[in-house]
Amino acid sequence: MLKTVPKLKILELDPWLTPYEEELQARLPALAEAERRLLNQGQKLGDIAELHRYYGFHKENGDWIYREWAPNAGALFLIGEFNDWDRSSHPMEKGEDGSWEIRLPGDALWHQMQVKVHIVGADGSRQDRIPLFIKRLIQNPADCSFNGQIWEPEQPFVWKHSSPRINTDHPLLIYEAHVGMAQENPVIGTYREFADLILPRIKEAGYNTVQLMAIMEHPYYASFGYQVTNFFAASSWFGTPDDLKYLIDRAHGLGLRVLMDLVHSHGAGNLAEGIACFDGSEELFFHSGERSWHPAWGSRLFDYQKPEVLRFLLSNLRYWLEEFRFDGFRFDGVTSMLYHDHGLGASFDHYSKYFSANTDQAAVIYLQLANQLVHQIQPQAITVAEDMSGYPGMALPISAGGLGFDYRLAMGMPDFWERSVQKRDEDWDMSHMMYELTTARPGEKRIAYVESHDQALVGSQTLMFRMAGPAMYWDMNRENQNPVIDRAMALHKMARLITASAGAEGYLNFMGNEFGHPEWIDFPRAENGWSYQYSRRQWSLGDSDYLRYSDLKSFDKTMLHLLTEKKLMGGPVRILLVDQQRKLIAFEKKAHIFIFNFHPTESVPSLQLPLQGATASLRTLLDTDEIRFGGQGRIAHDVIYPIQDLPDYQEVGGIMIYVPCRTGLILS
Repeated sequence: MLKTVPKLKILELDPWLTPYEEELQARLPALAEAERRLLNQGQKLGDIAELHRYYGFHKENGDWIYREWAPNAGALFLIGEFNDWDRSSHPMEKGEDGSWEIRLPGDALWHQMQVKVHIVGADGSRQDRIPLFIKRLIQNPADCSFNGQIWEPEQPFVWKHSSPRINTDHPLLIYEAHVGMAQENPVIGTYREFADLILPRIKEAGYNTVQLMAIMEHPYYASFGYQVTNFFAASSWFGTPDDLKYLIDRAHGLGLRVLMDLVHSHGAGNLAEGIACFDGSEELFFHSGERSWHPAWGSRLFDYQKPEVLRFLLSNLRYWLEEFRFDGFRFDGVTSMLYHDHGLGASFDHYSKYFSANTDQAAVIYLQLANQLVHQIQPQAITVAEDMSGYPGMALPISAGGLGFDYRLAMGMPDFWERSVQKRDEDWDMSHMMYELTTARPGEKRIAYVESHDQALVGSQTLMFRMAGPAMYWDMNRENQNPVIDRAMALHKMARLITASAGAEGYLNFMGNEFGHPEWIDFPRAENGWSYQYSRRQWSLGDSDYLRYSDLKSFDKTMLHLLTEKKLMGGPVRILLVDQQRKLIAFEKKAHIFIFNFHPTESVPSLQLPLQGATASLRTLLDTDEIRFGGQGRIAHDVIYPIQDLPDYQEVGGIMIYVPCRTGLILS
């Protein structure tokens, strides 16, 4: 008698996947087989994710022990300040599993001592390398090179606050931030400055989660943290590991969760730092040959088929969760991981694109293992996937046939807004707008956003700067009147309101964009004279009473508070009206009515909006045109809109309401 395989939940949620049922059913057995290869009898996934506790520098019974993994190397020597960087005096012994170790008396090494390991590689090369599991790097001012630094303080960091528990009634409101460029002064900011000066701002602005970029060590500051060299080292650009712990502890004390922008999609190709060719062999962590290099990023690509690579990356996840108490991760570059062509130039316009030889099944398994481990170690942890391909099941449970992420970034949204504001307002497509804002994989939670750091970088522009341009330099004063600024401010607010309210379960903003931060992000480099002028955040603009930035800041805070208080994020949207000619959109959500008039000049004196089955009168809760938000105040909030017969609709009651041009409003 044939055994019936239970139908996966993903197929019930999305019947269009039925032609690919065989591939989807194979996900769970493939994952189980990977676990069998990784785990010994009785082991759990967490048991193999502890490499950081074995390798690296540790104190054992009063002595120091340093272990390294370099299976193909011919010889290893510990070098550092303790032996005047002698490359032969302290050889390490090789074990059967490819590990090397050396034991030294307790007074031989010390906290904050600079070290490296001299490696005679499989290819006969001799290189001074930074230990794989080092916790901190330090830069030499003389030549800008980096050394490893032992970080084993006698007094461990004292945590004062626990991670805040998730309130399931509240949406995930993410404030994406970069520690180094978060200060107003043109310098590299520190972890402690961010904790003391910026975290209170984030809390005051109404966000409940901080997403930190560039935390893993990266020698090239302008890489934005995406060219990682040392996976277990907190970035030395901003301070010490204890300083980062102070930041996270302070955030928890304010009730803020902290996510790390995690880079497991690739690694820097550096040899002076990093893990590439560590033991003299190309394939220790990465693919060999042409497949080893990302054609667009110039970085090395992990071989997710190798058990040792899986253990390394899984241990890395556990390390950041437990050592620094991060509350989860935003996985960067998931599209690049999933496809052999990294999704470059691909159009994912048919389901067959997800189930082809182009899909890297080893990467699929790694992402499932990663999510499984994260939620085992910390059940309250949050994982977010950055995937532009729309991969089915990304944010569904593994048992349902998914990859196990909690959320996926709605990456089509910022692309839509960037394209829209480059067109004439008259050419905006209302149907396309609602499609982009409401279309979702069934059962999968999304993070909505108008713009992230991607739109703020040199080569792109923030939404506000793209709309306002140079007028921002002269006409953001309240006393000045400039229709370019008026338009930019109106659409800035409308875009945020409709994006945050049109069905996604979370919302993201990059720091400063809530008040329309001007200009772009340009890290110090030779082309700009190594200037930090554009690598900072001008908070004083949003704080100033006489500049209109503060109006945008006030609107963002009020909007988030209202959407949270009334539970208006997430859940289904019932579309009431999409009028391309008049540029009108209206939808209903949880007994609230949202109306948007995107027309640049035409107000609607008496919009007839049918509301099937409605009996209660309505009144305005919020509108983007309020004077306190820099608008014209054209909507009176004391007006009651009764349900009445509508001249243009038979046997359907509704409201008649004045909707000014370039205005969005919420009725309750």
